[in-house]
Amino acid sequence: MNPADVAQSALPLTSSDLSLWGLFWSAHFVVKAVMLGLVICSIWVWAIAIDKVLLYGRTRRAMDRFEKVFWSGQSLEELYRQLSPRPTHSMAALFIAAMREWKRSIEGQARSFAGLQMRIEKVMDVTIAREVERLERRLLVLATVGSAGPFIGLFGTVWGIMTSFQSIAASKNTSLAVVAPGIAEALFATAIGLVAAIPATIFYNKFTSEVNKQAQRLEGFADEFAAILSRQIDERD
Repeated sequence: MNPADVAQSALPLTSSDLSLWGLFWSAHFVVKAVMLGLVICSIWVWAIAIDKVLLYGRTRRAMDRFEKVFWSGQSLEELYRQLSPRPTHSMAALFIAAMREWKRSIEGQARSFAGLQMRIEKVMDVTIAREVERLERRLLVLATVGSAGPFIGLFGTVWGIMTSFQSIAASKNTSLAVVAPGIAEALFATAIGLVAAIPATIFYNKFTSEVNKQAQRLEGFADEFAAILSRQIDERD
């Protein structure tokens, strides 16, 4: 880096340049790249958060509606005919997967139902894993931004401070007017990193807890439904 260029880039800023935009515009291009990347990550975090809030809300309501219908006493065959033609998720998908395996064995006129219970449980386990994967999609982005955001901002800060000290050495001027703008730019990068990382960490913890709750709810329904089908298997043996 040319010392003359460093000194020129670190000339005292006017008071208007101490705005957020002024700090960004006068920063070194490396620090600018860090800031822009963190701003994009922050926007991405909030977009994922809004999408997940809507998704988990829809999933909870869908589970509530399905459980209300399932435990209303409606025939399992009738409920299967109603749900199977259209795409479903969460608890309804779990019910359809188990019923489909059940009907394959029944309609195949199997003489023995040995292993049917195990196959149904296996199908439900696979369906639960698929639903949990759908709910967890893009949560890794939140975890990555939450853990790496402060370090990326710190990189911009370190680079900005290095530039400030180089400008001091090149200009042989240690006045606060020369040093302060560069340090302010550097600290601004850390601030943006924290702005991106803190919501990402909060959202990740909240959404991970929500996924665990919904997964436990699916597993509970799978156990109850497996018990119902097990009784029917015993009656047919």
